[in-house]
Amino acid sequence: MKLCFYQRMALSLVAVFILVMALFVWFSGQMQAITKSEAEQKLHLGLAEHLVQDNPLLQQGKYDHDTLENLFHTLMVLGPNFEFYFVDSNGKILAYSAEPGKVKLEKIRLEPMLNLIKGNNDFPILGDDPRQLAGQKIFSAAPVYQDEVLQGYLYVIIGGQIYDSIIDGLKSSQTLREFAFLAIASLVFLLIALLVLFKYFTAPLKLLSKEMEQICGEDFRTERRVTHLSRWRKGSNDEVQRLGCAFNDMLQHIDKQFSQLQQIDKQRRILLADLSHDLRTPLANLQGYIETLALNADNLSEQDRRRFVEISLKNSKNLKRLIDQIFELAYLEGGQVTLNQEPFLLGELLYDITAKFALKAKDKNISLRISPSQFDFQVFADIGKLERVMTNLLENAIRHTPINGSIELEVSKHKDKLRLDIRDSGVGISDKDIAFIFDARYQASNSEKDSNMHAGLGLAICKKLIELFDSALTVESQLGKGCCFSFELKLVS
Repeated sequence: MKLCFYQRMALSLVAVFILVMALFVWFSGQMQAITKSEAEQKLHLGLAEHLVQDNPLLQQGKYDHDTLENLFHTLMVLGPNFEFYFVDSNGKILAYSAEPGKVKLEKIRLEPMLNLIKGNNDFPILGDDPRQLAGQKIFSAAPVYQDEVLQGYLYVIIGGQIYDSIIDGLKSSQTLREFAFLAIASLVFLLIALLVLFKYFTAPLKLLSKEMEQICGEDFRTERRVTHLSRWRKGSNDEVQRLGCAFNDMLQHIDKQFSQLQQIDKQRRILLADLSHDLRTPLANLQGYIETLALNADNLSEQDRRRFVEISLKNSKNLKRLIDQIFELAYLEGGQVTLNQEPFLLGELLYDITAKFALKAKDKNISLRISPSQFDFQVFADIGKLERVMTNLLENAIRHTPINGSIELEVSKHKDKLRLDIRDSGVGISDKDIAFIFDARYQASNSEKDSNMHAGLGLAICKKLIELFDSALTVESQLGKGCCFSFELKLVS
């Protein structure tokens, strides 16, 4: 049978409580016994010495059992709490106050007696109990001399066998039983009170667990958990309340992620459908011209064959270019692209790229210049991927800039960054299109067409590449007045 959290905690609490109480009772009993023994031994510390001084038989050197029997008997009557023994200098018991057969030992150890006589203050000091083979009790002791010659010791057990039997009887008395019952009842009441309080404090945790199970069973649907949000108060000092708030925040985050995943999945399906169409067009053209060449090669003139081959080659290039862009965007979105960043002169790269587009710009009489014309700024980036971005942006700028227009690559320093602006005097982008131009497959309504196929993936790829440099690709544009794409690079000081 599986136990719930409260049941496990309650059982643990009961077990710990019983263990602690048992240890407390045992420790208290031990301390009480030690304290009682220490007090009694200190109280009767000089008892043996006084008995030696006050009894003429001991002073006269009479130590045999018959002589001391009446003395010990009288002392036992006056003090039934004591047992009297006379031992020689080696610890052998010569006389005692007990009945014959009660004494189990013939000899006791002298070390405890000597410690007591020498004034050792480490009380209580325990000595051998002659009535027990392995027992120890507190005692009083004094040496016995005759003409300054040590004859032995008077050894007095404090709390003898009669005293122990009376104490045992008291422990079983009605009053003591009632006291024990009252103490146990109080402890049980305390335990029940603790369990009730513990259940009260863990009730919110149980409620939270139940709500979590319910929401998990409802597949984390937001509309089913709105009623739970008001129950948990933010800013509360109660840890369970804060846990409930954290749980609600987590659910909101999950809802947001679900929505984003659904939107991404929708966009991906649309993108796949559009790309399938774009791939089908050049592939169908390529297949058609190749089939014509294969089936009618003998009936075609040399000029037609050459034209068909050129058209097939152009379609294959368009197809390869589109496939390369699809794979590049997929790698970027999957985080599978690595950077080979290094410091290099940005001016050299910009002049190399502009030289590559000089002929295209000249064909449309477009002014292509770098501002300032000379600079020695070094940046830290991946030169290959930066060239890919600049190539795409310049290609778009030339395509959308009319004849006799201008394109400017402006470099400016901003603190520890270098800002690069690609500004053209082209057709510009409308306000309704500018928010979507970085989406894959999106093309502005006034996009210029040319002889090449464009899938609308270029700006999406550029945006992803610039993000790899811990920067952002931004755009400013007015319809009919051109646009400006900007980003920043790390400047090497």
